[in-house]
Amino acid sequence: MHARQKQQHREAAILDSINEGVFTVDLDWRITAFNKAAERITGVARGAALGSPCCEVFRANLCETNCPLRRTLTTGRPIVNATAHIVNQDGRRVPIRISTARLLNAQGAVAGGVETFQDLSEVEQLQKELRARYTFEDIIGRSPAMLRLFELVPQLAASSSTVLIEGPSGTGKELFARAIHNLSPRKRKRFVAVNCGALPDTLLESELFGHKAGAFTDAKRDKPGRFALAEGGTIFLDEIGDVSQAMQVRLLRVLQQRVVEPLGGVESVPVDVRIIAATNKDLHTLVRAGRFRDDLYYRVRVVHLRLPGLRERREDIPLLVDHLIAKFNRLQGKDIAGVSDEVMARLMEHDYPGNVRELENIIEQAFVLCRGGLIELGHLPPELRPPSADGRGESHPLTLAAMERFLITETLRRRKGNRKESARDLGIDASTLYRKIRALGIDLPEIDGRGR
Repeated sequence: MHARQKQQHREAAILDSINEGVFTVDLDWRITAFNKAAERITGVARGAALGSPCCEVFRANLCETNCPLRRTLTTGRPIVNATAHIVNQDGRRVPIRISTARLLNAQGAVAGGVETFQDLSEVEQLQKELRARYTFEDIIGRSPAMLRLFELVPQLAASSSTVLIEGPSGTGKELFARAIHNLSPRKRKRFVAVNCGALPDTLLESELFGHKAGAFTDAKRDKPGRFALAEGGTIFLDEIGDVSQAMQVRLLRVLQQRVVEPLGGVESVPVDVRIIAATNKDLHTLVRAGRFRDDLYYRVRVVHLRLPGLRERREDIPLLVDHLIAKFNRLQGKDIAGVSDEVMARLMEHDYPGNVRELENIIEQAFVLCRGGLIELGHLPPELRPPSADGRGESHPLTLAAMERFLITETLRRRKGNRKESARDLGIDASTLYRKIRALGIDLPEIDGRGR
């Protein structure tokens, strides 16, 4: 008996030296061991926890419906890095990361289960601070290109000038337009968005300028247009590069004279509206090709913003992934902790023709397949999985060193070999960049970009 007590004291001392919470349960789900870290995280004293049903101690969001320890005891498979929330003794919601395993007795029979759990409160707080530092309205980014845009937007918001936002599809042009509006003196009035490329001329004209009763067969009463609805606020003309020459003439008059004329009307109506236009095309090229009026182009392009594609700001991908996982956890009521290193490497090397919208779709699809823990390669859409990610062989994703090499090479290419500018974009000293170039065996471009 004395030896048994010494053994128990030794086991308790070992458990208490672990920084993560550890508890064990018997087959009746009553707690049989509870270490000091578990006391600290839950706020429950060891004496009160021992012998109590674990669900009464933890009050977790998955105790009743999807208990990881119950799944382990049922299937025999351990669970690693599942996430959940518990409610501690003070009523505070505590995010935790969980791993589980079966507990075997001396004869090898299942005697209960063991669970370790880590308090993620500090991690969650750091993530919140990071998001606050690298977000602007609903726009996420920490790359130099995005930080420069973040600095510019408040200046644009303070003026009333017309803005043209150019950038590939999926880069967040409407988000930037809304940010400009929300920071402007017009923020108490409406922000009205119109997709100019989605409607034929007759419908677009009625949508923008409104119509009078009797203007056409189905016009039973007067209808105000989007310009009238945005009075005092901002109108966002998306895909302006797709409008016809005839509609370009009508828009030019609005920009020049600040009046609109409803369909079927005989009088012009003055409007006080700030105009922000956007396009995924190069308007200057359209002007040279004779497909976009140069006078309208210069009226629209008083201030110009160019949004980079996601392949031009790969540094933002980890931040965007964290943001999207938090978003879908909230929308779908899940507790997915993040993505594996292999998945992050795969996401970093993808070219994203659909930009941020494509990344969002990738993460949303992964949420359908991933039940908890980390998003793995097998959860990605088929076109992003390595051939062996289905479990029939070894996968060979990018290592972290290869990912770093890839990111440095891409930045040097984008900066035409200029080491100083590349180091600034990567957020490191030039001396650190030189050292990494040598250590990773990166071939430098023939030009170094310093003569630009």
